[in-house]
Amino acid sequence: MDREPDDSKEQHHDLILDSLQEGVFTVDMDQRITSFNRAAEVITGVPRTQAIGRKCFEVFRADVCETGCILRRTMETQTPLSNMPVNIFRADKKQIPIKVSTALLRDGGGRVVGGVETFRDVSEIKELRKAMLRQYSFEDIVSKSPRMQKIFALLPQVAQSSSTVLIEGASGTGKELVARAIHHHSLHQEGPFVAVNCGALPDTLIESELFGYSAGAFTDARRDKPGRFALAQNGTIFLDEIGDISPSVQVRLLRVLHQKVYEPLGSVRSVKTNARVIAATHRRLDQMVKEEKFREDLYFRINVFKISLPTLSERQGDIPLLVDHFIERFNRQKGRRVSGVSRKAMHALIEHDWPGNVRELENVLEHAFILCGEDFIRLEDLPVQMQAAAASVTGPDGKTLRDIEKTAILQALSRQDGKKMPTARELGIDKNTLRRKMIRLGIPPTARCS
Repeated sequence: MDREPDDSKEQHHDLILDSLQEGVFTVDMDQRITSFNRAAEVITGVPRTQAIGRKCFEVFRADVCETGCILRRTMETQTPLSNMPVNIFRADKKQIPIKVSTALLRDGGGRVVGGVETFRDVSEIKELRKAMLRQYSFEDIVSKSPRMQKIFALLPQVAQSSSTVLIEGASGTGKELVARAIHHHSLHQEGPFVAVNCGALPDTLIESELFGYSAGAFTDARRDKPGRFALAQNGTIFLDEIGDISPSVQVRLLRVLHQKVYEPLGSVRSVKTNARVIAATHRRLDQMVKEEKFREDLYFRINVFKISLPTLSERQGDIPLLVDHFIERFNRQKGRRVSGVSRKAMHALIEHDWPGNVRELENVLEHAFILCGEDFIRLEDLPVQMQAAAASVTGPDGKTLRDIEKTAILQALSRQDGKKMPTARELGIDKNTLRRKMIRLGIPPTARCS
């Protein structure tokens, strides 16, 4: 039987490559392009005749090509890579996002003679993700959880009223973001938004900060100084961590809410205020009322409409959405073009316990932006303590870290007869962290043995 000529084989090979919707090109050991299919021409805008023989980074012109070329890494480590996000510049200088996979080219004897890269344009997918972000957002708050969606639906109505609002939630859940969103949709939106962290101010200062003072009220008070209520006139004052204020300040604040007037320190003249009050706390104020640590009448005054924000561990499905949101923001702020996170990094983010909630996630991604030298965030760009959370890493017996963590907690519970505080102490973690881990790992609250 006659053998097919080499040029016929090459034509057949080109026809197959040209039938693919994904861009495909091959390089030799010097990273010069040896083949370039039709889809590659369409995606890059570079004709095949201009691509063949050139270095691949001259065709793609991406930052990653110079600092950490994915195909070069595959050829050096002999490890294929899959679906890596990269931004490239087309021939018309338009930047587009692509997903890249790489593999080695070997000759008949098994010797590496080059590499092959396949890639696809994910611009439409990225636009869909942006559209989804817009769909699942209210102002700068992002969530698709049913609980948060109910809050989003209520916020416009709450904003249009002039009633006092109480926002409850753990630290880092976004209480100030909700307060700002209410202000921006309120009748006071043209006025100022003045935030006060009551927990950060000592008792000796908080009254003068809130209500101001008159000249001569105390030593060094040489002239009148307006307080935060005066600065918030015709706008909104946000009293964060209101559960931390002293009983004396609670009394003065109650009068402001009841009569809409206050006296600056050292003054006998009452000042009217029309500032809308939004309060927030990470504490259970109803419990503090029962313990007589917070005035019941003040609690009723600020609790006209209450919004309770869930922790991030209670809305884990939002993590990929929030990651996209923060990456987009940091790209704008830092002039970067990070496309996303690797699969391992995302798994580590999802597996983390998030005691610091959304604020902690934001800080983790900012940390990753500092270390990330490529177009995507890798597992090693995350804080060290989070890298061990990647479920793809297994122990010596083949169990995942999730399995190992669950077993360790169950065994500790067994040794401590199911008592949570001694178990947390043995494991070296906080009691609340233990509770969140048990929920995430599906360990019932009454568990006593492994």
